[in-house]
Amino acid sequence: MTPGRAKAAPGDARAAAVLLYDGHCGLCSGIVRYILRHDPEGTLRFAPLGGAYARRALASHPGLAAGDSVVWLEGQRAFARSDAALRVAAYLGGWWRVAALARLVPRSVRDAAYAFVARHRGRLRVPRDDHFVPTPAMLTRMIGDDADGGASTAEPVGLET
Repeated sequence: MTPGRAKAAPGDARAAAVLLYDGHCGLCSGIVRYILRHDPEGTLRFAPLGGAYARRALASHPGLAAGDSVVWLEGQRAFARSDAALRVAAYLGGWWRVAALARLVPRSVRDAAYAFVARHRGRLRVPRDDHFVPTPAMLTRMIGDDADGGASTAEPVGLET
């Protein structure tokens, strides 16, 4: 368990949280790999934005923009852009909680900064991790495009190195 962070109980919203990410974005995939490595509890699940699961989940949240590159789903609630990034930081706990101070900044300013990074993410030099091999336990956290939205046995989109 991560120091300074309580373990999520089975019925806890954190245990059911899903991070929708752009599986074709090197930065987004790198962040997913980072979370997989630094979340020994293994409660957060992941799904690519281009997949059927994400399309079904986002259909119930029409206020989200089609171009959002990260969405945090927690129960019936959805958080996008900087709010999603802050949810990820809070989820990771530890020193990442310092990012919660960004909530003091107006959402419009946070989202403008997020949009700047999102717009230029293709130009960012994200270090490749050619030695990263997801464990079977990590792969079960990836939501594939099977009929019930559960973990797919197919390779996860965006984790290729």
